[in-house]
Amino acid sequence: MSRTIFDTPVLKQVLYCLSISYLWFFRWKKEGQVPDVPKFVMIAAPHTSNWDLPLTMILSLAFRMKVFWLGKHTIFRAPFGSFFKWLGGVPVDRRQANDLVTQCVQAFKKSVGMIMVIPPEGTRSKVRYWKTGFYYIAHGAGVPIAIGYIDYKRKVGGIGPAVVTTGDIEGDMVKIREFYAGVTGKNPHQWTEKGIGATKK
Repeated sequence: MSRTIFDTPVLKQVLYCLSISYLWFFRWKKEGQVPDVPKFVMIAAPHTSNWDLPLTMILSLAFRMKVFWLGKHTIFRAPFGSFFKWLGGVPVDRRQANDLVTQCVQAFKKSVGMIMVIPPEGTRSKVRYWKTGFYYIAHGAGVPIAIGYIDYKRKVGGIGPAVVTTGDIEGDMVKIREFYAGVTGKNPHQWTEKGIGATKK
């Protein structure tokens, strides 16, 4: 993975202070704890707005996490492509989903430490199903899934419990669905809790 904003010591500290100040000024709170493991997949939901990405970055800095996030390959075109990569972005071509899972699993296995943030809806538009790539990446790499969330109603962003995959995706999704039951996205009408349990590749 390329060098990111999280690898710049002085800037990282400055941005940590700015992120904490931002949350305080706009009356947002962070809650939960970063899992005490060097590598994990963190799902980020609900994903219903363009505001989710910058707020996720602010929360990541506030939690002092070095994160990588997957984004549609088209947003990495010039002139902002290098900037998004510096922010931890990894271009994704959704037409090659199966190859993407393999590449991410290999990246985890080669890395000493990695946090990969993935919005399971795959888009900010309303969807009937969650994409299952995040699950198979975590299971294939042998890393847990941390439940990341942004609740616009309570103005809270945080990290819930870590889920260790068993290979029984429907059973594991029950735990995740229960956690997100009370979480409200910025555009609630684009969020469906039913999609959490009814996953689809």
